[in-house]
Amino acid sequence: MSKAVLVDITKCVGCGSCGVACKMWNNLEYRKESPMLGKDSKLDAENWTNIKLVETETGAEKQSIWRFVKNQCLHCEEPACVSACFSKALQKTKAGPVVYHANLCVGCRYCMIACPFDIPKYEWGKVIPRIRKCQMCPGRIKEGNSPACTEVCPTNALTFGEHKDLLKQARATINNDKKYVQHIFGEKEAGGTAWLYISDVPFKELGFRTDVTTQAVPHYTESIMHLTPAVGLTWGALLTGMYVYNRRRNTIANEENDNKKGK
Repeated sequence: MSKAVLVDITKCVGCGSCGVACKMWNNLEYRKESPMLGKDSKLDAENWTNIKLVETETGAEKQSIWRFVKNQCLHCEEPACVSACFSKALQKTKAGPVVYHANLCVGCRYCMIACPFDIPKYEWGKVIPRIRKCQMCPGRIKEGNSPACTEVCPTNALTFGEHKDLLKQARATINNDKKYVQHIFGEKEAGGTAWLYISDVPFKELGFRTDVTTQAVPHYTESIMHLTPAVGLTWGALLTGMYVYNRRRNTIANEENDNKKGK
């Protein structure tokens, strides 16, 4: 059965535990210049999840409030990134996670272009770069456990379970409590995702992409992407070659400058 995570934004207090658990489980670096929590937080090659602080207003009196929004790969039911990846480096598992296999990646970055949520990131600073994103802890799920981030949430803002059961739970919650907006983000966006969100603030105000199609993106891309493997291989090789060349040239230039200074 397909697994999913339900995120109740009203319960998130911005503690950052989920981000810490993600970094520890996946051996990701901590970098001061790239915070995973706060207004300036963002996803990158070492931040597979981030908790964005959003200041907004609510109610007739426009009372100022804070909301914390956890972001990561949404693990679409029919992923555009998988459809775009002709080398099969990205694959959708039966359990739900969309998993990346670096040994199959040719560096074309079509997945970055195809993703409607701008999730996959690239290791621009490495000679042999990889695509980086949340894997939804497929090994843990296979063993019957929940993803690392959901297991440490102290306020139960993250609930892991069967996709169909969490959809029912989300509907019941927003129907029985008037504070919630009548929208489950991820139920229909891009054909549906494994990460579902409920909120008391309109999703657009929280930075969610609310203009994405409700049809699975591969329906639009498959007819085009299967024609492009040769272009992708050539482009990936060209970009890698250019990067190695420029880096080597810069290294030589720095060595020459050091030698001049030494003289």
